[in-house]
Amino acid sequence: MPQTDIIIIGAGPAGLTTGGALKHVGLNPVLLDKDTVVGGTWQRRYDRLHLHSVRRFSGLAHDPLPRNLPAYVPKDQFVEYLQNYAKKFNLDIKGGCSVKKIRIAPNQQWDIETNGDTWQSKVVIVATGHYGKPHIPDWPGKADFKGKLIHSIDYKTGREFAGQRVLVIGSGNSGSEIACDLAEQGAGYVANSVRTHPPVVPRNFMGTPVQVFGIMMNPLPPKIADRVGSWIARIAMGNLAPYGMKPAQWQPFTAHRIPIIDVGFVGELKRGKINIRPDIERFTPMGVVYVDGTSEDFDIIIAGTGFQTGLPDLIDVPNVLDERGYPAFTSGQPTAQPGFYFMGYTESVRGHLYEANQDSRRLAGIVQKYLNG
Repeated sequence: MPQTDIIIIGAGPAGLTTGGALKHVGLNPVLLDKDTVVGGTWQRRYDRLHLHSVRRFSGLAHDPLPRNLPAYVPKDQFVEYLQNYAKKFNLDIKGGCSVKKIRIAPNQQWDIETNGDTWQSKVVIVATGHYGKPHIPDWPGKADFKGKLIHSIDYKTGREFAGQRVLVIGSGNSGSEIACDLAEQGAGYVANSVRTHPPVVPRNFMGTPVQVFGIMMNPLPPKIADRVGSWIARIAMGNLAPYGMKPAQWQPFTAHRIPIIDVGFVGELKRGKINIRPDIERFTPMGVVYVDGTSEDFDIIIAGTGFQTGLPDLIDVPNVLDERGYPAFTSGQPTAQPGFYFMGYTESVRGHLYEANQDSRRLAGIVQKYLNG
């Protein structure tokens, strides 16, 4: 049974920044990841993808993104940065190592069962992220649909669907950007089914990244910050109601959720290339019926319906998950179990990468103190 002081589960950005922060204070974690290549998940994402957060606030701990990169870094350049980061900090990454279960060991350490060995460690840090398991709802009639149904994780480029009728279900950042990409790449017809209308914000406002406003307004009372954010969005993009987008049904600061960051979606919407539709009631052999009773036929349906964490299947440890299967404790902070931590689960308008950087620096000091007794 391999033994070590610290195991990080996951070598994506959250795991890597934690590894770098721990190395910075003289600790030597082992990172276990099911991928054989650093940045593999990012490599497989859709071609159009860029970071939605600005370069200045998207680097990992103790190693900013290079200043010669674009303000919004393309996914392939971000993958290269992640790989260089792992090399710079000489991180001990065990690729192709899929973690099956985490349990409390008899000696009050942690047993980490993998597809190979079972590791034992004094500290375990779960950094597998929000996107563990793609989720496609079990819509009535789904099995009868004769077209092609895929999850957004399997989408690569709109060029594959040129001339076809495509429905994107879901109104997160992936769904809206995929709808935009389809419109730009020549899909014959693009519809976007929206169940809960989100806030939409410009990527930049008056030459300043909207993320900067998010960081600056974070100390304000949430309702005031949301009011300012709504004002910025209205000035930048106008009233989107005539194009099918209803007033937002939640706000970023009060809901602690990321808004839609516009990277072309609003322009295609206003040009009539994206058609907003209501929620899905059921599938038909040729398409869908919406909750308002209308129906449409489609060649392709893309489910931008999110992910499940997969944490309940992974963690056999009491009192660390909430009823939804999400971490019950703040990333980078102690949990109900000594030596057990989460990283990369902070939802914030300041940006996932920004939060992971800050959280990992804090966690490095906490782990160092814990191991020193």
